[in-house]
Amino acid sequence: METDNRPDGYQLIQTIIRFPEINLKTRDAHKLRGFFGELFREHSPLLHNHYDDGSVRYAYPLVQYKVIDKVPLLTGFGEGSRLLVELFLKIKHLDIEGVHYDVNSKNITNIVNSFNDFSSLYEYEFKTLWMALNQKNFDIYKNLKTEEEKSGFLDKQLQNNILSFYKGVGFRIGERIMVKGHFGEKVTKFKNRNMLAFEGRFVSNALLPDFAGIGKSTSRGFGTVLKLKS
Repeated sequence: METDNRPDGYQLIQTIIRFPEINLKTRDAHKLRGFFGELFREHSPLLHNHYDDGSVRYAYPLVQYKVIDKVPLLTGFGEGSRLLVELFLKIKHLDIEGVHYDVNSKNITNIVNSFNDFSSLYEYEFKTLWMALNQKNFDIYKNLKTEEEKSGFLDKQLQNNILSFYKGVGFRIGERIMVKGHFGEKVTKFKNRNMLAFEGRFVSNALLPDFAGIGKSTSRGFGTVLKLKS
C-alpha cells in the first residue's frame, strides 16, 4: 500500500478517471464494476474483488466505481491507483447493459492525500447513499425509540466506517475520530431487494479523500463522500 509514515503524516496516492461525455444513472455504478471487472479480469482481483479461484477478496475495495452527477467515475487508492494508471489508455469503450458507448473523452487525475492534521473540523456530504447498517445493526437501529438515539447510533456507525477506511488503506491512526452528522432515511434497491440507506452531511476531524467510499458496498458506488468548501 502506498502510504508514508513519516513524522509529518501519512500520504495516500489516489487516481480518478472520469468519462465526462457519457451520462449514466447513479444506480449504474455496479454495472460499471461488472464491465471493467470482466474487461480486465486477467489484470488484477482489485478490479472485481474476486480471486482466480472464485473466492471473494474481503477487504476495503481499492478500486471503486461511481456515477456522480451523471458522470461515470473510477477511483483507486494505493495499488488500485497504480492499476488505473496502467489501464487508462486501454479504455476505448463502455458497454452498460447492452448499450455501447465510445469513449471519445476521458481524463485522469492523480492526487496525493495527506493524513497529517486531525486538529481541525471538516464538513462532508454523501454524494451517493450511505449503506450504514448490516442485518444486526439494522435490527438495533429500528428498535431505537427517539431520533436522538438513532442519530447517535449512526454517528457511531460512521465513526467505525471511517476507521475501517483508514485500516483498509493501510493507515494506522493514533487519533480519536469524532463525528456528528445529520442523516435522512432513504430506501434503495440493492441486489433486487429494498434496503435502508442514508443521505446527509457530517462534520468530523477525519481527513477523507474526495470520492472515497465509506460503509457497505463502496465498490458499487455507495457512501461516496465529498468535502464541502469552507
